[in-house]
Amino acid sequence: MADETAAIGPLTPAEGLGVLHLFCRLGAAADPDALQQATAALEEAGDQVVPVALLGHKADLGLMAISRDLRRLRWLQGRVERAGFDVQGSYVSLTEVSEYAAGIPAAMRQARLYPQLPPAGKPAFCFYPMSKRRGESRNWYALEYEERRALMYGHGRVGRRFHGRVLQLITGSTGLDDWEWGVTLFAERPDDLKACVYEMRFDPASAHYAEFGPFWTGMVGSLPEVLALCAGEGSVPLDLPAAEAGAAGDATLTDLPVGSPQGS
Repeated sequence: MADETAAIGPLTPAEGLGVLHLFCRLGAAADPDALQQATAALEEAGDQVVPVALLGHKADLGLMAISRDLRRLRWLQGRVERAGFDVQGSYVSLTEVSEYAAGIPAAMRQARLYPQLPPAGKPAFCFYPMSKRRGESRNWYALEYEERRALMYGHGRVGRRFHGRVLQLITGSTGLDDWEWGVTLFAERPDDLKACVYEMRFDPASAHYAEFGPFWTGMVGSLPEVLALCAGEGSVPLDLPAAEAGAAGDATLTDLPVGSPQGS
């Protein structure tokens, strides 16, 4: 009979990395020091952990962890819970190179399979899951490969308009989680995230065939910075860039022209 106390062996993809998104609530029992020690241990092992201060009611803290060994992702999840952080949502996926991206340069392939995160100068963060539609009138998986490939090429052409403004990491989750892909976006400004997702929804690959899950939005920082911001510690942040200081509040609703498409 097998030794039931034997350690579970490594669980790794043939290529690429495992990705775990955790979305947590800060409770009264939360221990920031314990969480810091856990994330530091993972990083010392060669993995990556991206902390995010989330906006809205869904959760307070986001952690995007990337590792070749899925055991280490599960270990981190256990340590997060032991540190008193209540996990409100999660997503499991793997880095991948799309079947429609065969023949891409080696550097691009490496960046998709083994990304280095977070990107410098892009603190705005957004994550959402998505799947391709299987409706009666629109079924992505009933299309021939060449038609799907042409649609995805056009979809990518729209996304390339945001090159330099938005960094996108698409990870595969078919058979691993409730949706088929996870999409993680990093940008300098939040309106870049909004513009990118909005414009890509008009592309036929999305307009006819995409289904979207819930969105998680926030800002990237070091773990101490993120935890302090989530807890509302210190005074209100007032260090607005000089070029923008005083701009907020200059315009009023009456400044908008009649018939303005705002909000349409």
